[in-house]
Amino acid sequence: MEQKLHTFLNSNLLNKYLVGETSLEETKEVEHFISTYPEAEQAFEKLQDNLEIIAKAGAVDVPHDILEDILDSIDDTNDAKVIQLVQNKKTSWYSIAASAAAVLFAVTSFMLYQKNMELNNENNVVVEEIYDLRSDIETNNSKLEELSRELLKLNNPDAKKYVINGNERAKNLKTVAYINPIEKTSMIDVITLPQLPEEQHYEIWAEMQDKMVNLGILDESDRKLKQIPYMEDALALSIKIKSKDNSIADNEDTEVAEISLKEEN
Repeated sequence: MEQKLHTFLNSNLLNKYLVGETSLEETKEVEHFISTYPEAEQAFEKLQDNLEIIAKAGAVDVPHDILEDILDSIDDTNDAKVIQLVQNKKTSWYSIAASAAAVLFAVTSFMLYQKNMELNNENNVVVEEIYDLRSDIETNNSKLEELSRELLKLNNPDAKKYVINGNERAKNLKTVAYINPIEKTSMIDVITLPQLPEEQHYEIWAEMQDKMVNLGILDESDRKLKQIPYMEDALALSIKIKSKDNSIADNEDTEVAEISLKEEN
């Protein structure tokens, strides 16, 4: 600010303002400095004093009769008008400044209000995301606990492991079945399943003494340990290709993998 004031004092604006040669913007700038900085006000007053001294130095004595005529003329007309240019300019500038300040305050208040609303909305979004994150964490923890329980079942010495490989019709097929006859639980882990047409899928079946029991659908997109029904006294497990609309009859040869459970039972 001192550098700005110094630049202003070194300019010719005060001189131009004193003799009325400044533009509207220059007048506003000069009056701002005069009303804000005592140094500028003092410099202006000094210029006024110097101008007065110069005027007096160059003044010429007026004849006494001319002075009396001027005074008589003033008394006769009684229409003297005093124009206070500096005062009027200051009053106009202060009014403009006050109006601008009021408008600026209103605009700033509105912008702050909008910003506060945006922050509130962002805060609500963050709170919702935190709740969602907590929900996801709880869900993941639940899945981890479930997986931990399944792993305990797999590591149980009573659990028996059966690797089921595909036959000539599905050479790349491979799944692993885990059966615990003590806890009476069965699970299957899909390793690879050859791709089928859209209208078909794989099913796992349990061969009983007198019937075949459907234990569910196998899907490679859901490659994880899957609980399947435990079948007491099952003789074998087999994987078959079936149509989704049951157009393939149960008596048709659709088997692509099989493993016997008879020896282990």
